[in-house]
Amino acid sequence: MAVPKKKTTRSARNQRRSHHALSPKAINTCPQCQEPTLPHHVCASCGAYRGKPVLEIKDKNDKSTRRSEKKKDKKDNKSSN
Repeated sequence: MAVPKKKTTRSARNQRRSHHALSPKAINTCPQCQEPTLPHHVCASCGAYRGKPVLEIKDKNDKSTRRSEKKKDKKDNKSSN
C-alpha cells in the first residue's frame, strides 16, 4: 500500500489546491433578441447564430395545443372502440 514518505505541509497542500477553483461561465448576449447565450452556441430563444437564423423555434403555445389535441384524439379513439 502506498504511504507518503513525508507529511505534506499546509502551504504545499494549499498551493496544490489553488488551481482547483472554478471560474464562472462566459455568457454573451444574442445580437437579435438580447437574450443571454453561451459563446459558440445557437440562441435558444430566437434560433440565430452569428446574426443569421439557423433554427426554426416553435412557440411553447403550439406544443401545449398539440398535447391537448393528442389527448382529445386518444379519448375519441377509446370512445369509438
